[in-house]
Amino acid sequence: MAYIGKSPQFGVRSRFYFTATGSETSISGTSDGGTTLIYTDGAYVDVYLNGVLLVAGTDYNTTTANTIGGLAALSANDIVEIIVYDVFSVANTLPSTGGTISGTIVLNEVTLNKAVSGKTETATLSANKIIDFDTNQNFVYTLGASINLTNPTTDTSDSIGQSGFIMFIQDGTGNRTVSPGSNYTIPGGGALTLSTAANAVDMVPYVIEAADKIRLGTPQLAYAAIT
Repeated sequence: MAYIGKSPQFGVRSRFYFTATGSETSISGTSDGGTTLIYTDGAYVDVYLNGVLLVAGTDYNTTTANTIGGLAALSANDIVEIIVYDVFSVANTLPSTGGTISGTIVLNEVTLNKAVSGKTETATLSANKIIDFDTNQNFVYTLGASINLTNPTTDTSDSIGQSGFIMFIQDGTGNRTVSPGSNYTIPGGGALTLSTAANAVDMVPYVIEAADKIRLGTPQLAYAAIT
């Protein structure tokens, strides 16, 4: 059994009262309050008789599970008070140094001490692309060919409200086109028109509005090269 004190666990103290009918030399079972005497380690049990602390191993023993034995014969209406100390651990907790959480987390209010960046996928595309919005928030793609943005294969309803950007960079040849699938919608219902010059850099904002509905914003075209 773990020690009682400062630790990643929490101390628990349970109190049991038994009123003697007379002649008992052991106490067990259901207390006056209706709870059952249970302990995991007799070293973490205190026993009082009419308010006087008894000496473990001399006045009583805990050699039988969940039983206070070896008592001098009790008198009628004697009060035996038993205090059991134990610990419990909180499951599925993260250490202070951090860790990984899986599954859905609902937070009512969060205060962050620094900016948080969405995970970004960077790749060169020479074939049709299925964007994984579950894994990444932002995307930087160099176009090595004209491609289709194929509809996502994962359920985007889990990502409703997610927003970010898709950066398209023409390779040294240029004139690469991107044709979004039916789950993507373009302002005005037209085609996604990108810059055609070699090495041109365009940014397309997006927001996931609903399941299988990804709204693309108007492309921001031809960012100047950073030297």
